[in-house]
Amino acid sequence: MNSIAHWIGGAERAGESGRVSPVFNPATGEQIAEVALASAAEVAGAVAVAKEAVAEWRAASLSKRSAVLFKFRELLAERSGELAAIVTTEHGKVLADAAGEVARGLENVEFATGIPNLMKGSFSEQAATGVDVYSIRQPLGVVAGITPFNFPAMVPLWMCATAIAAGNTFVLKPSEKDPSAALFLARLWKEAGLPDGVFNVVHGDKEAVDAILAHPDIAAVSFVGSTPIAKYIYETGTAHGKRVQALGGAKNHMVVLPDAELDAAADAAISAGYGAAGERCMAISVVVAVGDIADPLVDAIAARLPKVKIGDGADPSSEMGPLISAQHRDKVAGYIEAGASEGAKIVADGRDISEMSGFFLGPTLLDNVNPSMTVYTDEIFGPVLSVVRVDTYAEALELINSNEYGNGTAIFTRDGGAARQFQFDVNVGMVGVNVPIPVPVAYYSFGGWKASLFGDTHMYGPDGIHFFTRSKVVTSRWPDPGTSTVDLGFPQTR
Repeated sequence: MNSIAHWIGGAERAGESGRVSPVFNPATGEQIAEVALASAAEVAGAVAVAKEAVAEWRAASLSKRSAVLFKFRELLAERSGELAAIVTTEHGKVLADAAGEVARGLENVEFATGIPNLMKGSFSEQAATGVDVYSIRQPLGVVAGITPFNFPAMVPLWMCATAIAAGNTFVLKPSEKDPSAALFLARLWKEAGLPDGVFNVVHGDKEAVDAILAHPDIAAVSFVGSTPIAKYIYETGTAHGKRVQALGGAKNHMVVLPDAELDAAADAAISAGYGAAGERCMAISVVVAVGDIADPLVDAIAARLPKVKIGDGADPSSEMGPLISAQHRDKVAGYIEAGASEGAKIVADGRDISEMSGFFLGPTLLDNVNPSMTVYTDEIFGPVLSVVRVDTYAEALELINSNEYGNGTAIFTRDGGAARQFQFDVNVGMVGVNVPIPVPVAYYSFGGWKASLFGDTHMYGPDGIHFFTRSKVVTSRWPDPGTSTVDLGFPQTR
């Protein structure tokens, strides 16, 4: 049995806690490895190594840091296929989807290579007589990332590329369900010339998470996961004096107006609802059909579902792979049953393929869903698409704005005025206009509103630079010693 170790100080380090967790291939249901689960003492050891590395890395010039980032980018691009294959084996998503995940992570590395420009401060000459004032941005020190199973390559790259470029050292706690991508990234960082101790990986469960949140030498924690855990991470981390950004769950709506191009909307609903088996925080889980487009839209979606090729993600012909675990598959199947019992119409039932080996569930389409049903109120995180019918744009808007989540949303229409009004009115952090999954490009920032975000900054992009650095303002004067006097009054600028 393959044993997956931690990565501390530039090398693999075997677990010492005696605790391990199984790692499965979701497409076959077979255990393929076991991963060490770190104790609080092992987390402390990794933090100590990261702390020791801070001085050297912070003192490295911006051009040197940028050179390491460029080399890391080159290596990641060259070996992206290997990383995608690792993601597919342990997560289950199809190879094309895994390759897309790596590509989006690569964009964040490319953004971070511009750190000499991104770390620029500001300067005001002669703010007072003979006095100049300027601001600089400096790294925090040791920072940590706690990342989810659904994007084992991309989300760590959202965090570590920016944090490391800014001069911090980084401790990553990836999901124990698919941990190997993190070690692959660690090896690439080392090969790119990153000093030992700047990037570290500790695998683990709640014990490791709590150790990270409580450790006094960790200045900031970045997290992506479900809303209950995000709330816990934020409250616990900030209670220990840390800067925390915690991205939570979602219930993403796609509004389809009566004038929308029907085939494009149906294609988008399939792609955004069932890609990665629905295990995306930006997946569309609710289609809001406005007016008389509802019947033809449901028919168009239903007609496409039998053509979706379900199978092992390693098979290039597969379009949708399995869910991450048997337990999660069964949980999602339970929501389908709950939807039916609460009055939703099952147009397509993904449980019909449950005889497949592995953790598979087919695309499920539920019609006539209303906001009181659990399939609407809960984040299912699986291949279940709910259709809510409303009569007007105003009803669709109210449905979204009254929802507790505010991660992503989309509107499909040919009316530019309606689309502009929607982006103005909707209380959601990321909006797509005829774009079903509006994940921002790397030079913007990712994050939702309401219960989808805890903290005051979004992730990566400009917000990422601000999160992983702090501003310092310097007021300087170089006077003639002969003009020096004692003045106990409040400093004046006029």
